Amino acid sequence: MKKKIFSLIALCGCVLLLGGCGKVATLKNGEDAVVTMSSDLSISVNDLYKELKTTNGLSTLISIMDKKVLETEFKDNLDEAKEYGDAMAEQVLAMYGKETILQYYSSVEKFKEEYSNSYMINYLKDLATKEYAKSLVTDKQIDKFYKDEAVGDIEISRILITSDVKTGATDEEKKAAEEAAKKTAKEVISKLDEAKTKKEKIADKFVELVKEYSKDETSKANDGKLGKLNKNSLSNQYDELIDAAYKLKEGEYSTEVITTAEGYEVIYVNKVNEKDTLENSKANIIEILAKRYQDEVKTISIDAEEYYRNKYEMKIEDDELASDYKNYIQNQKSAAEKNQ
Repeated sequence: MKKKIFSLIALCGCVLLLGGCGKVATLKNGEDAVVTMSSDLSISVNDLYKELKTTNGLSTLISIMDKKVLETEFKDNLDEAKEYGDAMAEQVLAMYGKETILQYYSSVEKFKEEYSNSYMINYLKDLATKEYAKSLVTDKQIDKFYKDEAVGDIEISRILITSDVKTGATDEEKKAAEEAAKKTAKEVISKLDEAKTKKEKIADKFVELVKEYSKDETSKANDGKLGKLNKNSLSNQYDELIDAAYKLKEGEYSTEVITTAEGYEVIYVNKVNEKDTLENSKANIIEILAKRYQDEVKTISIDAEEYYRNKYEMKIEDDELASDYKNYIQNQKSAAEKNQ
């Protein structure tokens, strides 16, 4: 489908520019010719346009419009978008291999160009949705968040225990490995409890256990320290860790095993900081509230696309395509709302 769309974009461009692309034959009715044949069976530019409009005209038109709008609106982000597109195209090439790609494309270079452009536009669309969501955040919402939800950064250390699952392991073996990892995490907590009973310095004991048990080599090199964290600073896969951290005081450790995307965790709170000023926190609060909009408003990406198209006074002059576009937007929003 992507290949077809890209081909149509290129073809539409040729249709629109035929009058200026060198010598063009003229039919008896005065229209420019795309293909000439005997017995008045020739194909005109208008014939081609009508056919393209009937098949994939709207989707192709939207792709062209969005590319122009997004590349203009986010011109300062084009380099990073292009780098992302190139990287994703390389990943797809590595996944399927050159031989498979050449079954559908005339060359690897052609494939990479088309897929890179596709992923680049998707990158810009995501950026557009994010920026649009940020524009919806009000000062009143920011003030309320700061008053009710903002907290100071917390500095913690971790001991990460991962399950030792071998390639090709059965479900039973995977389950046993998970249980063994969780049991090890409980052993770590027991050793901390024992150190506490003996009135040993917990901070030192935690570092000792980091060196012995943790599978996170990056934080392990820094005595398990993760640096400053805050609510919403990590993905929701780490909600349990963040929630547990903010329930602890400085110098305390988690007494229950914490489960995250990486495995099983035991944490220690090094420091709890006072929350920053509203002025310094504002940008981060806007990011958080914008992310909520993106999570809660199912039509947010469609709304963002409409917003930027309207910003550049987009008007579809072809009545049929304009009607199709209106129905397309309504159907997109209905489908998004049904998925709530």
